[in-house]
Amino acid sequence: MINARTARFGLGQKVRHIHHAFYGLVLDVDARYEGAPEDIGSVSPEQPFYSVMIEGEDGSFIAYAAEESIVMTEGVDPITEQEQLRLFNIDRAGRATPRLHLMQ
Repeated sequence: MINARTARFGLGQKVRHIHHAFYGLVLDVDARYEGAPEDIGSVSPEQPFYSVMIEGEDGSFIAYAAEESIVMTEGVDPITEQEQLRLFNIDRAGRATPRLHLMQ
């Protein structure tokens, strides 16, 4: 039996990392961590992991964060439709995929 867990955050959602105090935008979700166990320390790999785009003083970069490490931002406006169209390809069913050229 497969124990599937639903991701708490979706593409385009603005989140905050609870330990590193950065804010970002969810670009992608993995059902679980697939990398080397030593790369995540004591964090459980059996949870969703998120690719989060962070805007810094030196430009944008992508962080990879465990679900237990991020929370929804309070008091931050949701991503606008114009921002969605700039950052994501949205298909007829409403599913979003990141526009990869923006991350290069």
